[in-house]
Amino acid sequence: MTARSFIEAHLGSRQVARVLYGSIIGLALVVALQGHPPASGMVAASLLATAVAVGLAELYSEYVGAETRTHRRVGREQLAEIYGEVGAVALGIAFPAVFFLLAAVGLISRDSAFTIAKWSGLGLITAYGFAAARLTGAGMLRSIYRASMAAVIAGFLIAIKSLLH
Repeated sequence: MTARSFIEAHLGSRQVARVLYGSIIGLALVVALQGHPPASGMVAASLLATAVAVGLAELYSEYVGAETRTHRRVGREQLAEIYGEVGAVALGIAFPAVFFLLAAVGLISRDSAFTIAKWSGLGLITAYGFAAARLTGAGMLRSIYRASMAAVIAGFLIAIKSLLH
């Protein structure tokens, strides 16, 4: 599978919504921790623990939701789909941990890890907004506008937290 076909398959899946959801949670946690930052390793551990906790909550709620909706036990195919979606949420939350692990081993500063984590989260949310618009047939200017609206959501979170500290 080429990178292009992987991206196209991903953009056509339900995982896009799940990665975005996880990214917003991860971004909120990063912004919240920056006010009184713990050690870089603790930030990474907090992101990973949050990914596991939210992932388990997603797994349970999707499993129970599927059974109540269908009045049947969840089958292997459904379970595989649920695992994929749960993994996408967890990945979205946990991804910024990479930057804090780099800071923990001294390759970048903790402040740089916070900056990269915030702006990469903003970039991801914006890129998905742009891709969604383009995939619906929107022109370049309309797609940029829609990406900007997506960026406002993430930017608002960063700005509010920055103003409060």
